[in-house]
Amino acid sequence: MTGPVVVGLDGSPASVTAAWWAAREAADRHLPVVLLHSWTTQPLDVPIRQEAHTKQRYGRDILQRTAAELLHRHGDLTLTTELVSAPAAQVLLEHGSSASVLVLGSRGYGSVASFLLGSISLHVLGLTPCPAVAVRAGDPAVETGWDHPAAANRDEVVVGVEDPATAAEPLLEFAFTSAATHGARLRAVRAVPLTSLVAGVDEDIEAEERTRLADALAPWREKFPDVPVIKHVATGPAAQVLLTASARGRLMVVGRRLHPSLLTWKLGPVAHAALHHVSCPVAVVPHD
Repeated sequence: MTGPVVVGLDGSPASVTAAWWAAREAADRHLPVVLLHSWTTQPLDVPIRQEAHTKQRYGRDILQRTAAELLHRHGDLTLTTELVSAPAAQVLLEHGSSASVLVLGSRGYGSVASFLLGSISLHVLGLTPCPAVAVRAGDPAVETGWDHPAAANRDEVVVGVEDPATAAEPLLEFAFTSAATHGARLRAVRAVPLTSLVAGVDEDIEAEERTRLADALAPWREKFPDVPVIKHVATGPAAQVLLTASARGRLMVVGRRLHPSLLTWKLGPVAHAALHHVSCPVAVVPHD
């Protein structure tokens, strides 16, 4: 990864927490940060008049204040700001072609709604060609200042491996890189569907799935020998297995399939469930 970490920033608590997550990620990976504010796509509850010049001033203030806070914490961070008039979704997707990661704020449990206002944020998460991370306000896994460190027990990168084959490679690359960067454990999760079980052979099926998962992890464990790995295979719906496995998560990594057209997008049920219910930042990684 060499492109910038690009953050959608509107001044809401969720977007500010997202900016803090992005700054730490960029500092640890030695990447630049871009703070992006679309003054034509602002939260509905912004307490300002609707005149264009007022919206622009609000955007400049948010960018300057957040940039100053992040640079105070990460003195060697390369950081730029962009105040744009184009729709936020459009600009973020344009940045997605060259960014290492896009970072969006998430309004909280039960909804994904960053500065892109709900359905538009899902549009970006479902279409961007690069990984995108959704971060909630007050997330305990995220440092938000000198006086608000990340919780010490959030020490795992959790990756959901639905298909331990070539489709999992982008997810595993992102997850292993993140774990190596932050000195975290990696928990690779594979759910065994209830419909695949036959009475009396549950253990055999789980053993087979564990072997398949180990085979998928093998080249990445060789590439990242210092990353401790936990193979987590459990029976049940994939979303529920992931949620259970995320108790110590500092980051959850899930996948979605690439789409040939920017007119259509789709997030699978597992990605949807993670974005709505997992209590740590969630990275959605596109794959073939």
